[in-house]
Amino acid sequence: MPLIKLAFTIFLITTLFCSCGASAYRQQGANNNGAHGQEANESKAQKENKPPRAAVDPKKFAIIIAGVGGEDIYTKKFTAHATSLYDALTSRLGFDEKHVLLLMETASGGPENAAREIPGRATAAEVRSAFNTVKSAATADSTLFVVLIGHGSFDTQQAKFNLIGPDLTAKDYAQLLGALPTRRVVFINCASSSGEFVKPLSADNRIVITATRSGNEQNATMFAGFFIAALTDSGADGDKNGRLSVMEAFNYATRLTADWYKQKNRLATEHALLDDNGDGVGHEEASAGDGALAKTQYLDSKSVEQAGADAEVAALLAERQRLEEAIEVLKARKSEMKAEEYDAMLEKLLVELATTNQKIKARQK
Repeated sequence: MPLIKLAFTIFLITTLFCSCGASAYRQQGANNNGAHGQEANESKAQKENKPPRAAVDPKKFAIIIAGVGGEDIYTKKFTAHATSLYDALTSRLGFDEKHVLLLMETASGGPENAAREIPGRATAAEVRSAFNTVKSAATADSTLFVVLIGHGSFDTQQAKFNLIGPDLTAKDYAQLLGALPTRRVVFINCASSSGEFVKPLSADNRIVITATRSGNEQNATMFAGFFIAALTDSGADGDKNGRLSVMEAFNYATRLTADWYKQKNRLATEHALLDDNGDGVGHEEASAGDGALAKTQYLDSKSVEQAGADAEVAALLAERQRLEEAIEVLKARKSEMKAEEYDAMLEKLLVELATTNQKIKARQK
């Protein structure tokens, strides 16, 4: 494929993305360049101007589980993280409150929960019940986000997430996910020893994120707080397109987690992994085939304006996302393909994407 032609195609797409993304990004406030420590970062993120509330997406579901703290300081921390995540999903990211199931060690986290339904308790029975609730309400087109916040364990044989009473293993969660009709799942285990969840949970159309790279990283983790902070910080939007992908939130959290250990002059005891190509092997960045799905799986929903667009624009937006996903998957397969085959397929997708963006831009004038 002629390099000049490919370069022009990429330039055209970049121009269209920048013109659309910059406007949306400006609505989210100024860029946050990161904080010096978890508490400062979360406080800074909360002070930013909030973007317009997203339209509720009935196809999105979430299960948030704050496990046993063991000590009061951890119980309070896990509860605070879980409630902050609940608020971010339901107020900013287009999740229907009825579709976000919250399980915690305590029935109430304090006065901040006054306006919220009393959550379920983080027991094995309640976790299974939550998955059954999603199973009965979701469809094949739904997307499920599962977030575990707490302590984990690994005895060289199996990994567990600590609950009230009997714990559930990684294999237990794999079975619960396997029984769901949803094709797309984002499973985020923020606990210690969570790296052992990657292989059992890995599957097609599934994004698995863990706070640690193995079961031997057993210290309490910082990852959860920074991942949740990404949801309210416009600085996490790496490509400045006005949307937040799972990959961007992962990159933001891993970067600030590493910075936290450096600032505290401590040896890092956690290294987050991401697996989204179904091979059961996680990586600390988008590499070796991982990252394609996470780059195009957005945590936010369409804005109210987008949701109210006419049917043609809605169809074009859906087509754009399909093409973006196809491009990322193709890039991940580059090393397996002949150069000319890869170039031809990439050019075709880029041209289609540029054409679709032009149509969207024309309809939105």
